[in-house]
Amino acid sequence: MPYRVTFVCTGNICRSPMAEHVFRRHVRDEGLDVEVDSSGTGHWHIGDPADERTVATLRRAGYTSSHRARQFEAAWFDHYDLIIALDQGHRRDLRRLAPDEEAAGKVRLLREFDPGARDLDVPDPYYSRNSAFEEVREQIEAAVPGLLDHVRERLKNVG
Repeated sequence: MPYRVTFVCTGNICRSPMAEHVFRRHVRDEGLDVEVDSSGTGHWHIGDPADERTVATLRRAGYTSSHRARQFEAAWFDHYDLIIALDQGHRRDLRRLAPDEEAAGKVRLLREFDPGARDLDVPDPYYSRNSAFEEVREQIEAAVPGLLDHVRERLKNVG
């Protein structure tokens, strides 16, 4: 059974799909048995593709970008091993949805896995300049090595 990771932001069109595609490539390249997807805390963009600036940023960096937005549901806590929030507001919202402490404990901030991060929030680039999407990608990529270490450790303990 694969280890399951989901990334969660607000509308699931900018930060979380970017994190999903970046992390998916890294786990695939390492041959890890990890399922990766994403969702949002809100319903505004359900069914929409990723923001065109997210898609462009991913493609420029050599990542895939196929995506349809969806909203995180409380019932999904049982499905995921790790739920990665992109900022503290998402973490708070997700922990409120959690049915119990064990489920709430699955929720982590992405930048917790980046030892160089001073601010643990990945800022929302939606209302910002196009270069903000590149900055978000860089922040996500900086957290990937630590997140991979965490997932490898979990896989080792399961197998």
